[in-house]
Amino acid sequence: MRSALREYFPAALEAFDDLAGADALELLGAAPDPQSAARLSRSRIVGALRRARRHDVVSKAERIQAALRSEQLTQPPQLAAAHAATVRATAAVIRTLNAEIAALQEQVETHFGQHLDAEIYRSQPGLGEILGARVLGEFGDDPHRYADARARKNYAGNSLITRASGKKKTVTARWVRNRRLADPLHRPLQRAGRAGRPPRPGRRRAGGPARAADRPAHLGPRQRVLEHRRGVGAHMCAVDGGLALPPVQVAHRVGADLGGQVRRVGVS
Repeated sequence: MRSALREYFPAALEAFDDLAGADALELLGAAPDPQSAARLSRSRIVGALRRARRHDVVSKAERIQAALRSEQLTQPPQLAAAHAATVRATAAVIRTLNAEIAALQEQVETHFGQHLDAEIYRSQPGLGEILGARVLGEFGDDPHRYADARARKNYAGNSLITRASGKKKTVTARWVRNRRLADPLHRPLQRAGRAGRPPRPGRRRAGGPARAADRPAHLGPRQRVLEHRRGVGAHMCAVDGGLALPPVQVAHRVGADLGGQVRRVGVS
């Protein structure tokens, strides 16, 4: 839809920040061509913004109306009508898909809440109904499937690969893994790991590497990697039903911090 609008209706790209938003889909479905969009009243735009639960609807409606009525390069009427029909159909399809996705999400939340291990998954920071159901589906609910937390960690692809050759030691991520399981465990638990870790001395306020003087000098490369990983992973362990979810580490580049002896450490 964005490509079609760029061809004949570039003002719509300036008017709507999110083409997948409910307000943009409603207005583009009602007025998909420049002539009809320029005739949209402010009250109609305000109504669409309010139904989409937008904030500061009056000022946003004025900005959208001004953008839709601005001068722009367009196509001949025949081509514009063809593109408008495409945009109208695409907007209707996206609105239908959004409604079906919301209905499917409601079903997932309802059935996931009935599982015996649902509270364990929902108790982990960053795992809600949808991601919790996805992780549960990938791990399975058999309490005897994994011998211990390490076995579950290996299945998730969070085990690091350590290679040593002479004085060099490299710790890398295990890239061959279950992506459907690694993806939902990456960002939410990364956020949880940062939230539970106090800021290190010497770290800049906006982020950045810590000063070398603030790191323990007595730690070797391997110990520094383990110290770096401590507080980043989020332990997901529970004895109820034999469930023990492994810590999930976050990808970090620490080669410079470890003096080049450890080039890269990270997992999903």
